[in-house]
Amino acid sequence: MQSPVKYLSRKGWHQTAIIAIIGGIYVFGSWILNFDNLNGLLAIPKAFAWLGVNFRPNANTMEYLPRILQKLIQTVLLAIASTVVAAIISIFVALLGSKVTGINGFVQTIVRGIASFFRNIPLVAWSMILLFSFKQSDFTGFLALLLMSIGYLIRAFMEIIEDEASETMLALKATGASYFQVIFQAVLPQILPSILSWILYMIENNVRDATLVGILTGTGIGFIFDIYYKSFRFDAAGMTVLAIIFVVIALEIISNQIRKVIL
Repeated sequence: MQSPVKYLSRKGWHQTAIIAIIGGIYVFGSWILNFDNLNGLLAIPKAFAWLGVNFRPNANTMEYLPRILQKLIQTVLLAIASTVVAAIISIFVALLGSKVTGINGFVQTIVRGIASFFRNIPLVAWSMILLFSFKQSDFTGFLALLLMSIGYLIRAFMEIIEDEASETMLALKATGASYFQVIFQAVLPQILPSILSWILYMIENNVRDATLVGILTGTGIGFIFDIYYKSFRFDAAGMTVLAIIFVVIALEIISNQIRKVIL
């Protein structure tokens, strides 16, 4: 049997080797891309100084505030709508794909493949693909957020079902309860708090992602930020960024309070 000292020493060498490999990959990548690390680090303070001077809102920026708030509300509602619809679809699909509540192995494999497919395509790629079909519209942004959310939520809900409801499922099936009785009277009520927590998380995440989607699809707060930035109205762009930060922080605070109540 290996002594604790030798085990810890061997573990330390493994960790050192992993760090060295990661560092070597970074150095090699920097060399291939001709990236100057020193100048890059020195440019960071200058970049923040430029942002502080040019993106600082002023008295004239207030005239942009009503439009910014209008688009911000539109973006938040778009994120909430896409998340709620994705959650409704995902919970029923997750019930079919879970190892605990799934119908058979074939359906479970199909569901897991669908979840992996939607989850592994980047949001930017979804936006660009849908943009060719649906053009610049709110519906394009909604679909991009919806498809990405479905991929993540199906996987999350399946894990919740398997972790929290497996014993309940087995116990009630042993008493002779039907499949639908177990699902609607035991499994769903038991996992509901965890599902709500994931929905709140996805709303926060989608509000942030909706900004990027808006730049690509011409909708919401991302679109007017892009307009202000490209037209060199940096003060208005700075006000837009501050509004986004404020809403994201407010949503996170509200979500944390709700989680404390439901969990």
